[in-house]
Amino acid sequence: MTVVIETSVGNPGHTPSGSRRWTTVAPLLGVFVLQSVFTLRLGNSAFQDEALYLYAGHREIALLLHGTPTYDNYASYFSGAPFLYPVLAAAVDGVLGLWGARLLSLVFLLATTCLLHGATRRLLGRPAALGAAALFALSAPTLFVGHLATYDAAALFLLALSMWIVVRTARWPFFAVVLAAPVLALAGATKYAALLFAPSIVAIAVLSDVLLNGSGRWRYPRAILRAFLLVSAVTGLVALTLRLAGPAFTAGLKATTTARAAGTDATSTILEKTALWGGPLLLVAVAGAAGLVLSRRSATPRWQRSLLALTLLLTGLLAPAYQLHLHTLVSLHKHIDFGLFFAAPLGGLAVAQLLGADRHSPQRLAAALGVCLLVAGSGLAQSARLFAEWPDAGPMVEVLRTQVRPVTGRYLVEESEVPRYYLSSLTQPYQWTGTYFFTYKGLTGQPAYRAAIADRYFDVVVFRYGPTASLDHGIDAGLARGYELIAHLPYTSGYGSGHYDIWRSVR
Repeated sequence: MTVVIETSVGNPGHTPSGSRRWTTVAPLLGVFVLQSVFTLRLGNSAFQDEALYLYAGHREIALLLHGTPTYDNYASYFSGAPFLYPVLAAAVDGVLGLWGARLLSLVFLLATTCLLHGATRRLLGRPAALGAAALFALSAPTLFVGHLATYDAAALFLLALSMWIVVRTARWPFFAVVLAAPVLALAGATKYAALLFAPSIVAIAVLSDVLLNGSGRWRYPRAILRAFLLVSAVTGLVALTLRLAGPAFTAGLKATTTARAAGTDATSTILEKTALWGGPLLLVAVAGAAGLVLSRRSATPRWQRSLLALTLLLTGLLAPAYQLHLHTLVSLHKHIDFGLFFAAPLGGLAVAQLLGADRHSPQRLAAALGVCLLVAGSGLAQSARLFAEWPDAGPMVEVLRTQVRPVTGRYLVEESEVPRYYLSSLTQPYQWTGTYFFTYKGLTGQPAYRAAIADRYFDVVVFRYGPTASLDHGIDAGLARGYELIAHLPYTSGYGSGHYDIWRSVR
């Protein structure tokens, strides 16, 4: 049996008042509570990216306030402007620590859920809006990103705000759409990959204008004019930003986004992870898209409904498609949440279709609740696994705390960003060396590391045989001559068990 909703596309319904307003707001507040509780339950030491961005933010603040050199050109390899999110997060981190920086991400994601509800309500009605908010808020990538101190939560919030603006201003004078331009450009500056979704925002600006403005003779030219204004404004702002920011930012944009190096991850692996992290919501969204297109009770022309469904659904698949093109899993667990934001309205519509007009039917309520529980159950399990993928670095950092000394010590550490962040009050940036790139006496790569270890250039060496295991195994033989093993710290992660080996130079 095909079930359709009573409200038409583009009809948000009348504004409730009194007790009816409370019955509308209360479920959304319940979604916020669940999203907060399920997010805050996640815990682990700082992820490598978190440590890098927060540390960079502190260095940028020190440069701004005191002229202290950063000793690094962050703009050349960061996937977002280092003076935006990293500075904001570092300011919070300086007061509340890592917990506060992660809480900032939760605030951004709660606001994103609210904006999603508002935009969906105008496009697809109130029941779909609540369903969209619930499905998005409880999905695994949302819970994960909401407790991670990286660019993603801030960029997703700005992207959501730009979408809300283009929908909210659909019935305003056509030039009001430019209000979304600085927000969309700022989203792209915060995280360059957010610009991948800019065409979808433009498409929604056109569709929302057509869907929400009746059958006026000028609505199609007006919608096209809105798109032209938005594209022109965003393009101009992005071009101006790049011109003012300098070549380092252009290099960072190319290296991390537009000309990112391809990986070697198998297509089957990327599809499997996409199904694990976003599959439940995307599956529900497909059902919602089918219902939207096939509905016979909507007064909106089918071709318009089909374009809206196609835009939202394809945008939901955009991140996995891009990562398939690059053959890389890197950041898929974060990028997929951007797509889920766009797919969520269709998922919410599917829930509303299950409820139908008879929302007191036990069978319909059970079916709708079952869909939400499917997404929530997967979200709880997968977000916990994602947050356990990296090892707890706490014990390793505490050992290093007894070994480091200011200014003069040199430390070779796999994923050095993590201890460097935690020990920033005791050391300087130039004291830390990672296992990704190193030059020594004109050498690079493994020969450089071997020569430095043979010369006891490093005071402390830490390997965990993780992301750079091949390098670690290629250079660790020299540690037996001139270094002593002072700690062997076991850990568990999403990839299994392992250990940190901490070696100290024997002088």
